Amino acid sequence: MEIHGFVKTTLLDYPGHLAATIFTGGCNFRCPFCHNASLVLSPAAQPVFDEAEVFNTLRKRTGILEGVCITGGEPTLYSGLAEFIGRIKDLGYLVKLDTNGNNPHIIKELVKNGYLDYVAMDIKNSRVNYGLSNGLSDFDTRRVEESVSFLLSGTVEYEFRTTVVREHHTREDMLEIGKWLEGASAYFLQPYKDSEDVILSGLTAPSKTDMSSYKDLLKPYIQNVQIRGMD
Repeated sequence: MEIHGFVKTTLLDYPGHLAATIFTGGCNFRCPFCHNASLVLSPAAQPVFDEAEVFNTLRKRTGILEGVCITGGEPTLYSGLAEFIGRIKDLGYLVKLDTNGNNPHIIKELVKNGYLDYVAMDIKNSRVNYGLSNGLSDFDTRRVEESVSFLLSGTVEYEFRTTVVREHHTREDMLEIGKWLEGASAYFLQPYKDSEDVILSGLTAPSKTDMSSYKDLLKPYIQNVQIRGMD
């Protein structure tokens, strides 16, 4: 595992738990609005955190921290992910995985082996416009759909989430997402936030009115819809 970021304490990344967050590099998507562009496009050029030091910190903080969030980039690209998570679980931590869902076999195997306590899966857009929002033209959504179906089965605690971008998402897109995720236990809408480390500049956030409208539009399909990160 190549660790390119390590936040020792966070109340934001693992709902309901004091946690640490580990960032991996590299991704199989190229989402224009990604705010970790350096991790996605040039992970080899980013600083690397010593794995032994990370685990040393986690050992010292047992009894203080409750969980560890593994994010990226896309963590499921790493062949050593299961072993890595196993070592974290051996310390007694809960583990949350952030993923784009394009490697459903990895997610299923990790859950089957008891390595994951929570999965947060990004939903980039409606299926017809998925390639627009993950940066891959003519994208086949079948593997993403497989991950969605697996999480909807309730085998592991989960949430879906969408970064909402004015230039990418319409009411029609949000309605299609609602029908796709119908019955989900939790769905979070996150307004796009511009930064110097996005893949494509010039994108903008939807208005508060639009975000509230999308939330109302989704309510008939998903009872627990929330807006996260809006000022």
